[in-house]
Amino acid sequence: MKNGLATGLLFATLALTGCGQTTGERAVSGGLLGAGAGAAVSGITGGSLGTGALIGGALGAAGGAVTTDRDRPRY
Repeated sequence: MKNGLATGLLFATLALTGCGQTTGERAVSGGLLGAGAGAAVSGITGGSLGTGALIGGALGAAGGAVTTDRDRPRY
């Protein structure tokens, strides 16, 4: 049960990391979502909330920073 919930949170976080219009906005939103998900997963699995938030935030920010805005026309 815990592994399924952790996996679901991870996929939800990755799906939402691209929120924002600029690279900076996507990095910030990804970092915030990742930190929340990391803390939640750590709490569920009995780990340190701070460590989970730091790792999740870093991964979320990196994921948000590398995504592109595909809906915007390129000139």
